[in-house]
Amino acid sequence: MDAPHIVVHPPALDGSRRVTAGDETLGTAGHLEDVVEILRRSDLEGIDLDALDPETLDVEDGGLVEWQGGGPEDWPGLSEHPAR
Repeated sequence: MDAPHIVVHPPALDGSRRVTAGDETLGTAGHLEDVVEILRRSDLEGIDLDALDPETLDVEDGGLVEWQGGGPEDWPGLSEHPAR
């Protein structure tokens, strides 16, 4: 079975990012390690749990996760968002 389509959504005002698989919200992450832990706990078919670590979550390498609104290094706090 193919791995599910996992998306880390753009940062919210507090810097957290929603993590989804298809239409299901898996959790909210505050940093990259949270994304890894959310995926480990989600028990999704098609994901090799032993291979999950921050180094493998790189979309430039065609990895497991689609990053929207910034990559795995983008976790801005409230003060880093542009003024509206």
